[in-house]
Amino acid sequence: MKQPFTRTVRRLAIATTAVTAATGMALALAAPAQAARPTAAEKQSVRWLGGQLTDGVMHNDQYDFDDIGLTLDAGLALAALDKRPADVEAIQSALGDDIEGYTTYNGDVYAGSVAKALAFTTVSGGDYTDVGGVNLRHRLHQLVIREGSSTGRIADHSDGTDYANTIGQAFAVQGLSLSDSGQAKKVIRFLLKQQCDTGYFRLQFNDDKDAKNQGCGGPGTNTPSVDVTALAVIALQDTHQMGKQVRSAQQHAVAWLLSQQGSDGSFAGAPPTDSANTNSTGLASWALGSSGVCRPARQAAVWVRGLEVPPNDDSALADETGAIAYDAAAYQAGESDGITTATRDQWRRASAQAAPALRYLRRSNCA
Repeated sequence: MKQPFTRTVRRLAIATTAVTAATGMALALAAPAQAARPTAAEKQSVRWLGGQLTDGVMHNDQYDFDDIGLTLDAGLALAALDKRPADVEAIQSALGDDIEGYTTYNGDVYAGSVAKALAFTTVSGGDYTDVGGVNLRHRLHQLVIREGSSTGRIADHSDGTDYANTIGQAFAVQGLSLSDSGQAKKVIRFLLKQQCDTGYFRLQFNDDKDAKNQGCGGPGTNTPSVDVTALAVIALQDTHQMGKQVRSAQQHAVAWLLSQQGSDGSFAGAPPTDSANTNSTGLASWALGSSGVCRPARQAAVWVRGLEVPPNDDSALADETGAIAYDAAAYQAGESDGITTATRDQWRRASAQAAPALRYLRRSNCA
């Protein structure tokens, strides 16, 4: 049974939703190759992810709610890998059943949630004009600022805090580009403003929507983020607008990601998750592989595979083949305690973001 979100849980759900290049060197980004045979690790991981769904939803047993945001993360991974179409269809159906509960609350409408729902629906081939009776593209259009210095920025419709950020902006770029929206170019242009001089994309926008400088370097937090940068690169793969500007931004972002990759292939997130982990490494591998930067993508995928539960595991993880741990500490804890009610959420989030990297274990899956 679906449970209503409390305001606290809803805020958490919304909030949670990589050196080989010399400085200034232009990278040639190739189109990704047609997917070849899946790797064994990839098949195991998507099987585990699909097994976490109940009627198309990931239910959080610890706090007893249906986590639609995490469900969409899994759906985006499965759609990107073109695996388990029945599970993808089940997620589409479940999203329609709870679209209002996921994107709105007490009259507020959350731009990041709408953008993520639209991105999943378009990536997975669903009908974005009717998701539970909602035209997601139209709803997102209503949340795009149309004039002034913040033109193209997504923003919550709310009398309170605006939680929109660059992750939601990237999803908006993806969804609006794939649905051939006339607003896509404005949204892309604002996303590109969030790219900092060294190549990374920052997470938070300028709080003052009327300030002249809405880009990185202006007011706001400009902390480097592998996760945000990787998601921006992935989203920009799906647009054919502003070709030269987008390609330049992608090249700059990829060069920065490469500068962040550890010698073991791993990536770390931004504080407070500034240690090697599969979320950041998986997303970076996905971004690099989809950009045709194959060797680093494979190195990252190999690191991720090292934290995937293998078949015939003889520890307490014996029944969790394909699950991907967040880091070595989480894997070690799982070996002794298994995946518990309290830790399953972290394993699911890590697996959803890291699974697409596993395709790059096979070089033929990269351009």
